[in-house]
Amino acid sequence: MKLVQYLEEIVQFLRKYLEDAKAKTYILGLSGGLDSSVCAALAKKAVGKDRLLGVIIPINSMEEDALYARKLCRELDINYLVYDGTEVFNEFKKQALVAGLSLDKVNLGNLKARIRMAVLYAVSQEKHGLVIGTDNAAERYTGYFTKYGDGACDLLPIAHLLKSEVVAAAKMLNIPSEIIKRVPSACLFEGQTDENEMGVTYKDLDAYLLGKPVDEKVKDRIEHLHKISRHKVEAIPMAKPFEREEE
Repeated sequence: MKLVQYLEEIVQFLRKYLEDAKAKTYILGLSGGLDSSVCAALAKKAVGKDRLLGVIIPINSMEEDALYARKLCRELDINYLVYDGTEVFNEFKKQALVAGLSLDKVNLGNLKARIRMAVLYAVSQEKHGLVIGTDNAAERYTGYFTKYGDGACDLLPIAHLLKSEVVAAAKMLNIPSEIIKRVPSACLFEGQTDENEMGVTYKDLDAYLLGKPVDEKVKDRIEHLHKISRHKVEAIPMAKPFEREEE
């Protein structure tokens, strides 16, 4: 199947899912990055302007993140709101110190992601909506997302697309070129990039997922990430069922 055909299938999936769920609207966090932009464009095609709401949630963020998110909304004609989570984040850090906790930059980055998801679900409940997740195939395979943060959602429209396919989709969907060219980053802490944090490039990840040969060290790294992150995507483990004695 050609990518353009698959994108149309995603559009149909999004349209049908919202109707079947009897929900009023889709809620989507907009970071100014590629994945959320592609999801926004697909959702807009699926359900139109009035049934999609973008949410921009700066938390000690780079100014350009919100600028790119707003640019996307202007060019694709998407309704959006801004909820600044900086004060909540700073208060959490303050109370963590009071409690004797020292949170490293990764922990604080995950906290940002979880605050954002809390905001999205608050908005979703207010608007009788469903939250769209933005993880792609590479992120799902390696577990490169925050558990109960950006990994928490009601549906995942681009979960089967490789990063290179997301880039190709963005071009087809007329995503602003500045967004397509941005270095992939979750923007959870200063200087963070996806590839540096994962220790592997998206190019190599795509090749591996396609069954193509990659360097042995790269293969080991990808398989290690996959192994240690399964708890993020599998059902929560439970003890065996309680076999009650008959009275």
